[in-house]
Amino acid sequence: MNLLVVEDDAPLAELFVGIAEKRGLRASRAATIAEGRARIEAGDDIEILLTDMRLPDGSGIDLIEWTRKADPRIVILAITAFGSIEIAVRAVRQGAYDFLTKPVEPAVLGVALDRAMEARRLRGEVEALRGALATENALRGIIGKSRALADITSVVRRVADSPATVLVTGPSGSGKELVARALHEASRRKDAPFVAVNAAAIPETLLESELFGYKKGAFTDARQDKKGIFVEADGGTLFLDEIGDLPLVLQAKILRVLEEREVRPLGATRSAPVDVRVVAATNHDLRKAVKEGRFREDLFYRLAVIEIAIPPLRDRPEDILPLAEHFLGRAKARAGLSLQGFSGAAARVLMAYDWPGNVRELENAVERAVALAQDEWISPDDLPPTVQKPSTPDLFASAAERMMTLDEVDRAYVKHVLERFGGNKVRAAAALGINRRTIQRWLGEEE
Repeated sequence: MNLLVVEDDAPLAELFVGIAEKRGLRASRAATIAEGRARIEAGDDIEILLTDMRLPDGSGIDLIEWTRKADPRIVILAITAFGSIEIAVRAVRQGAYDFLTKPVEPAVLGVALDRAMEARRLRGEVEALRGALATENALRGIIGKSRALADITSVVRRVADSPATVLVTGPSGSGKELVARALHEASRRKDAPFVAVNAAAIPETLLESELFGYKKGAFTDARQDKKGIFVEADGGTLFLDEIGDLPLVLQAKILRVLEEREVRPLGATRSAPVDVRVVAATNHDLRKAVKEGRFREDLFYRLAVIEIAIPPLRDRPEDILPLAEHFLGRAKARAGLSLQGFSGAAARVLMAYDWPGNVRELENAVERAVALAQDEWISPDDLPPTVQKPSTPDLFASAAERMMTLDEVDRAYVKHVLERFGGNKVRAAAALGINRRTIQRWLGEEE
């Protein structure tokens, strides 16, 4: 394992390095926080960090906090001649694994290093298990390591065999159809049809006949019987995408099918039973649509027996690289290429981008990179320009253009940060350095 010692006292640093090397560690030195950060950023695969608390260019607490964010796998040991309970507590709270006080006995440091090595091994095993779990949970393309994806996968497994309808919500491109397919593939219906229909893509005049079918002679061009999509999906799963765009008249007919489990084609005199598991999806706020009278309340509750919400990709950054690697593997196989993967710089660009188009935009970006790659490693230059240098709206330029007051700017910025944290006032307040009540006051809400 690799150890980095950050200590400005050269003889003491050499002593620490010698003790570490006797324990089988590959040890190196840095005298300042800047040098230590540079070594970690350089990708030297540092696994254990031993740092002094008093350094020429700042506090070891700052280095600990930065390291925890840069690479949480690194096990950190804090050491200082100015030891106190307060400093120890601060170091541990910021992420230090253990705390030692100078003068340190070689035997004591040796034991601490042994424990740190064991902790690093355990962290590695946990990471490996998480990776294996992520692979196991990749049901029909649900790829990722985030807690949100794990929760979604858990729900999918638990309700797969239930006849209850499912409503999948999330922004465009977030993978709603993948979740629907996962529900189908994990169920006893997996050998029956999975039929997907986008309600927004079919003209309103044709939608009823597509959904329910028609009998010969039902209208001028009905020269023969046609099965509707509900009948085509009989025994399997019907995925109704963009359900929020259905006109109210058709919403009533969909509700009747769900309640009676039978469908009547246009021009037919009798209904026929159907055994279909319906999974609906939308990127709209259906609760708001219900309040505004654009969506039937009874249909909403019939559809949302089980609701699965997919967060936007920006809210689950842990999923970006696993998804990118998945898309890379698929794209290079289709292209017959032997690309190695993403360079470190390209990976950082992917992680820094906000992905407004979500998973679909990421997939398109990776396919473009594979097509343009000139080396075995994908570089930032292979990625779309919008990903390399994302444009962000200038709040202050907009405020100046509109001649907003300072109070209006404050409120606009608070709302922007609140949206970034999904409406979570506690997290938004922490990011803004204020308390939750201040946010409520600025937004004009009652406490």
